[in-house]
Amino acid sequence: MGLSEFIDREMEAILQEWDKFAAAQLPAASAMNAGALRDHAEEILRAVARDMMTPQTSDEQSQKSKGRAPRIVGAPQTAAETHAFLRAKSGFDINQMAAEYRALRASVLHLRSTAGDSSVSDYGDMVRFNEAIDQAVAESVAYFSTRLTQERNLLLGMMGHDMRSPLHVVQLSASYLAQLDLGDRVSAAANRIIKSGAQLKMLLDDLIDFNRTNMGLGVHIAPIAVNLANLFADALEQLRVSHPDRRIELQVVGDASGNWDPHRLQQVLNNLVLNALKYGMRDAPVKVVVVGAPGGVEFGVHNRGRRIEQSTLDHIFDPLVRGNEPRRNSDTDGSLGLGLHIAREITIAHGGDIAVRSDEIETVFTVRLPRASAKNDPSAR
Repeated sequence: MGLSEFIDREMEAILQEWDKFAAAQLPAASAMNAGALRDHAEEILRAVARDMMTPQTSDEQSQKSKGRAPRIVGAPQTAAETHAFLRAKSGFDINQMAAEYRALRASVLHLRSTAGDSSVSDYGDMVRFNEAIDQAVAESVAYFSTRLTQERNLLLGMMGHDMRSPLHVVQLSASYLAQLDLGDRVSAAANRIIKSGAQLKMLLDDLIDFNRTNMGLGVHIAPIAVNLANLFADALEQLRVSHPDRRIELQVVGDASGNWDPHRLQQVLNNLVLNALKYGMRDAPVKVVVVGAPGGVEFGVHNRGRRIEQSTLDHIFDPLVRGNEPRRNSDTDGSLGLGLHIAREITIAHGGDIAVRSDEIETVFTVRLPRASAKNDPSAR
């Protein structure tokens, strides 16, 4: 008797073993009945049995062994994908779900070996069985991961938007207290709240932007006529107020006007300057140099400090990635590690590019922008 026929014949015994193992996956399985624990296990097993009896080429065999079996466009969910969805919905983690397939594989092979049948499946049967199980695992894991990513993005989006309103109230209330003549201690406390609220708003904005890029929506921009000389002068003055012990200089050469989103470019500047303040030498200035050219405008943020290793530069714009260089200014810590990533996404949305170089003398982030930035269309990216 072939292994596929054995699976069909001993389906109930195999499913009982599945039920026992699934019930042990606590705490997720504690509130699930037998039907929920079994869910689509029978369909998965029957799909495995059918697969073992279906002819396949050597290339198809190789792809399936890697979990890359071809998928018909528009095909409905497989039993393994549906199983992943239900397990994710029930609170299983991905390790628990993968363990179910290990237990399923072991149960089939154990029952087969103890069946007392003198006819033993050949080597080809075993290979086909393992390939089919591996494909089911790959489908479940991929679908499980996709669902978790979707739910995480939805949660981050909802949380980000819901937090903006109470944060705005906190900032307004702190500003009101700072304007009242209630003494130096109250004014100092109000100013600390204002500063912390501004930092929290920057973190929240980065989180929302990261969520949008993660969902493939890109960063939204609203271009208008802007002069970077004026925009950056105002932005840097605010940074000087919040970092009174640091020197931040601005140099403008040529025409710095163009059609950009002023809020977004200020966000890019803030992220780059704050990064320079974190890692740069405290006794050296952070310099912002804006240069206008016929084809566009370029601005660079320069800071003196240790050279950044090439291994770090290769991934410096990736989200949630930090370099090994120590921060030199601990009071600017607390970021999510998204600032440089968001700066790149905003630059791309404007049709520009961003680059970084670092040597023994200085580190420079350079942003190049065309003078006219059409409103971005995420579907065209």
